[in-house]
Order: sequence, then structure tokens, then C-alpha cells
Amino acid sequence: MTTALPPIAYMARTRDYYLALGYDNPYAWAHYDDVPFTPLGQALAETRLTLITTAAPFQPEKGDQGPGAPYNAAAKFYQVYSGETNEDHDLRIAHVAIDRKHTTMTDSGTWFPLPRLRALAEQGEFLLAKRFHGFPTNRSQRHTLAVDAPELLARCRADGVQAALLVANCPVCHQSLSLAARYLEANGIATVVLGCARDVVEHCGVPRFLFSDFPLGNAAGRPHDSESQQQTLRLALDLLSQATTPRTTWQSPLVWPGSPDWKQDYANPERLDPAALARLREEAEAARLSARELRESSLNPTFCSL
Repeated sequence: MTTALPPIAYMARTRDYYLALGYDNPYAWAHYDDVPFTPLGQALAETRLTLITTAAPFQPEKGDQGPGAPYNAAAKFYQVYSGETNEDHDLRIAHVAIDRKHTTMTDSGTWFPLPRLRALAEQGEFLLAKRFHGFPTNRSQRHTLAVDAPELLARCRADGVQAALLVANCPVCHQSLSLAARYLEANGIATVVLGCARDVVEHCGVPRFLFSDFPLGNAAGRPHDSESQQQTLRLALDLLSQATTPRTTWQSPLVWPGSPDWKQDYANPERLDPAALARLREEAEAARLSARELRESSLNPTFCSL
């Protein structure tokens, strides 16, 4: 019989990981005591809903972003972007610190469930907004709240959005989307955050959170498991309509297949020898410098829309 392990404590794990790499300035995660809450003001079937993602549009000129690709800072985006929901899009997550050992990155339905949401809207479950939105993964909480969140709100209001599902990937994605959810709720838009890093989201404080105890990158269900993805989205929609108070967390009953050892592997310095730590330090520093250069030079202005 396999013994269930508690969810990964991502804030502590990533702190220990970066200390082991030689970075001695632990990140201060966002935390709020008060949480805004907007009740759903109409029946779900009459609600105009959008999808918010931290996945990036595929850019073939920016290097490997396919299944199993390493972290690729060049594939990041730094501005809110939007895309039509009646079209298919190739969005990928090679730019975020997901679990690359225990998940495949071969099924975008686990991180960008637009086709499944489109099908549910066609069945009359809700009204799908004309656009989805990409939200930057930004370590600067001030920039997220002062620049990115207002831009996201403006786009949602332009589309008549009344509710949003926000699908997170890496630990900082979870924080960025938690801050976005708080901002939208404070301005009258009901939200559900779908994520796998429970401690990050609950530490920040959000109105509604659907937690899946899966490796990062699978907040919308297990890969290549349509029933799992369908159930995850239906749980999120039920949470959207049924929650009556802020800080409402539901945990998906779905279980990640196989050994729970994946929880011991993610960013765990105790499982890395000195040579591996040195290599990872070199990679982390190169990625940090690349991301800073891209951010400061604003090399991707085309992400304002798709």
C-alpha cells in the first residue's frame, strides 16, 4: 500500500533550494490577512467567463519549448496578452519552473484547457468570453499589482467578463495569479485559481482555490486523461458558483498515478550532489541574466494580443 505524502511546501522547498545554489536572499512571498470576495451575481449558465493563463505562445525562434525542454527564459513574456477563444493556440510552459521529471509537457490540456472550456460553453454551462488572457509570471509583486493586474482588469471589462478561471504553473505563477485573482475580485469579477502549490496560494490569500495535488504544470488535470481534465474543470465551475466566503479551498479527489516519490524530488537539494548543484547554479544564473535583459529591453511588445 502506498503511503500518501502531504503536499509539497513549495515556499520552504524553493528557499532551501536557492540557498543551496548560493543565493542568500530568500524570497518574501505575498501574504494578506484580508481577502476580497465577489459572489457570482447570476446563474452560471448566464455568466460570461474567461480563462487566464501563465503559459506562453510558442515562439520557434526562441529555442526549445517542446516536451521535456529545459527552463527557457527567452520564451517568457512580460506583458499581458490576449487571444481569441474561438481559435486554437499553441501555448507552452517551458519558461516556468514546473516539475520536468514527473510530468511530460505533451498535453496542453493540463495547463491551458481552452478547448475543453469551449466545449462546455457550447453545452450551455456558461458563456465563454471572446478572449482569454496571458498574465506574466513576475517576481515583483509591486509591478504585478500596479501594472499587470490593472491591464488584465481593463481587458476583462472590455469583454464583459463576470468570472475567470486562472490556471497556475510554477510557484511564482501561483503567486502572480493569486494577486490577479484578488485584484479582479476587488473589482467585481468572481474567480477560481486552479493550482498545485497549495501553500503559495493560501499564504497569499484568494477567494476560491481548487487544489490538485499533482506535479507542477498539471493544474487542469492529469495529462492524456480527458476524464480527469473534465472533472477538474467541473469542480472549478462548481466552486465558482457554490463558494459563499473567501479563502474557500477545495481539493480535487484525483490522485497522481504511480509513486508519491515525486514530492521528494522537486527542487530538493538533499537529492543533489555538489556537481549537480554547481551546474544548476550556473544554469540559474544564466537564466536570471537572460530574463533581466529581456525584461529591461522589452523585446516582446507583440504580446499585447494574439
